[in-house]
Amino acid sequence: MKAGTVLNARLDHRNPLVFDTHELGRRPGALQRLTRSVPAPADFGIAGVIEVPEGNPVELKLRLESVMEGVLVSGTARATAEGECVRCLEPLTRKVEADIQELFSYHDADDRGRPRAEPGGDAEGDPENEDTLFIEDGLFDLEPVLRDAVVLALPLQPLCSDDCPGLCPDCGIRLADEPGHHHDAVDPRWAALQGLAETVKDGEKDSIEYTDGAAPGAADEKQEK
Repeated sequence: MKAGTVLNARLDHRNPLVFDTHELGRRPGALQRLTRSVPAPADFGIAGVIEVPEGNPVELKLRLESVMEGVLVSGTARATAEGECVRCLEPLTRKVEADIQELFSYHDADDRGRPRAEPGGDAEGDPENEDTLFIEDGLFDLEPVLRDAVVLALPLQPLCSDDCPGLCPDCGIRLADEPGHHHDAVDPRWAALQGLAETVKDGEKDSIEYTDGAAPGAADEKQEK
C-alpha cells in the first residue's frame, strides 16, 4: 500500500502533511520533535466499513532524526474513526492510535553512501526504489505513510460491543434492545401434519356432543314407537 517513488514531485509546503527538514539539516544525529494537528484527507480508512471522516482532526506527535541516508520519522497519530457495527449496523465511533516509522531518503545517497538515482532518472525499473520515499527539496509528504498506519490500526470488522448479539434473522430487530426477543419457529415440513391434527380434533369434538349414542332425532323416533 505504500506509495511508490515519485520523482520530480513538487511538494507544497502549505500542505499540513508536508514537513520541512531544512531546519534539521543533514547532520547525522540531529533531532526535531513536532506536534501538529492536521485535517484528515479524503478516503482515510476502510471504505464502507470504518474511516476517519475527511477534515476531522488527526493529532500527530513526531520525532524527526537526521541519519546518513535521510530522515527517520517516528511517532504516533491519534484520531476518531466512524463506521457501523458489522452485526447490528448501528453507527459507532472508535478512537484510533497508529504508530509511525518511516525513512525518507535523500536522492544522492543510500545507506551505504553510494549514489542514488538522480531526479528524472530511471528509478521506476529499479525494484529497490519502488517503495522508497524521498525527500524533495528538503520536504517530505507524510500522507502515504500516515494513511497506511491508520488503515492498519482500524478494525476490519468493527463492533459496537464485543458481545453484540446482532439482528433478529426473522424480523431484523436489534436484539440488544430486546434481550428476550424470539419467534416460535414452526418447521414447514410439519405444518401440514399440524393442520391435519387440528382437523382430527374438530371431528372428535363433534362426536363427543353425541355421547348418548344417538344422533339428533333419535329420541323422537323412540317416543313414536
